[in-house]
Amino acid sequence: MRTPNEQLEAQERRRKMQTVVDRSSLLPETDEDGYLKKEGAWTKEIAELLAQKILPGELTEDHWKVINYLRHYYTELRAVPPVRKLARDTGISLRELKELFPDGVTPDACRMAGIPRHVVTVFHRPAYTSQDDF
Repeated sequence: MRTPNEQLEAQERRRKMQTVVDRSSLLPETDEDGYLKKEGAWTKEIAELLAQKILPGELTEDHWKVINYLRHYYTELRAVPPVRKLARDTGISLRELKELFPDGVTPDACRMAGIPRHVVTVFHRPAYTSQDDF
């Protein structure tokens, strides 16, 4: 039998889980890799929901600096900047970017920034490994 304190803790956990489920239902339609299908569907709240699926923790000030930079760059040029330019312009080192986005700055940060998949894939191609790949 649970103590009253344990019952309250269990209720609080269920409430938090319900909140996450309710918030995830607010996520607009995405493709199989988590990119938004509708470009205009992005909001900061959507970025936070996408981040919950991608990152272990919450978005930090540095995450937002990268996301906002990518959104501004994309809005102006309809492209994704090279990672070195992103690092230089935001003042966040390449090492720090790797720590912020462990699975890759370009795919993860662009998902959270609401940048369409077709733009990201142009700039995020796998490197050639041999002459046979040409």
